[in-house]
Amino acid sequence: MNILVTGASGDLGSRTARHLLLSSHQLFLLKHKTALPSDLVIHSDVTVREANLAEPLTLNHACDGIDCIVHLAGVLFAPRPEKFLPKTNIGYVKSMVEAARTAGVKKFILVSFPHVEGETTPQCPAVGRLDANPGVIHFRTRLEAERYVMTASETSSMIPVVFRAGIVYGENIKLMRAARWMLQHHLMAIWKTPTWVHLLALPDFLAALQAAIQNEHAHGIYQVCDDAPLLLQDFVDKLADHWKCYRPLRLPDWMFPMAGGLCETASLVLRTAAPLNRDIVRAGMTSCVADTSRMKRELLATLAYPSIDDGLRLL
Repeated sequence: MNILVTGASGDLGSRTARHLLLSSHQLFLLKHKTALPSDLVIHSDVTVREANLAEPLTLNHACDGIDCIVHLAGVLFAPRPEKFLPKTNIGYVKSMVEAARTAGVKKFILVSFPHVEGETTPQCPAVGRLDANPGVIHFRTRLEAERYVMTASETSSMIPVVFRAGIVYGENIKLMRAARWMLQHHLMAIWKTPTWVHLLALPDFLAALQAAIQNEHAHGIYQVCDDAPLLLQDFVDKLADHWKCYRPLRLPDWMFPMAGGLCETASLVLRTAAPLNRDIVRAGMTSCVADTSRMKRELLATLAYPSIDDGLRLL
């Protein structure tokens, strides 16, 4: 199978590419400005195709001869998300989908997250809806992209897959590296209001994604998370204990949106990336729990790491 991966320069994209190279697939990696990892570029089963998601005409060649597209490309850590997210989360996906349809691509997989349904809990989990109206810009724009993928397939033979992954953790994942550094330097704090999170170990993410690619019957929305959602506050305490650090302080909720706003303002003034912005903070403070029953039935019946207690050895 010829698979095109967008976002292969990034954390999850590069790991996805390396995992798929363990099988018999031919990989095509989309490149724009950011360099791809050197081990991928020199691999005999990898072809690099240069294109710009902001310029739809450049995507036609990128999709030639492709059987499946895995779309992971995106932008998150920048100021003014209300300005760039409609372009990167919706516009880029629309351009990629249209190029894929024109080229006759058989399957399009959009990697997303169950947070798009807004606030969810164990009593009221995300169930694969497309009619939610989340307040967080990142969630709202990604949900609009999901709708487009599903609708576009109705007038073509392309199979749509929305792969809603939980918060992925594993060895050297950027989010985990940042958490460890902050804990070791006594810089991490967490808000007091209990917030649910649904995690996913990297090996399970890769196994489920490969199943979504290879299973010819896979279609529609899959919510891919582990078996044990937990409170974010408990999660960061488990990380601190595992790395033998002090547990993070609990601070009033109002301090965190303020910190996001300050980071966003500083990044605008200095013209740098924003490690936090207001929308990222709102996203982090939104509880998320997903119903994974369809994933279990059709993609991955048994997880290698069903809970963070099992997965801590990866970190």
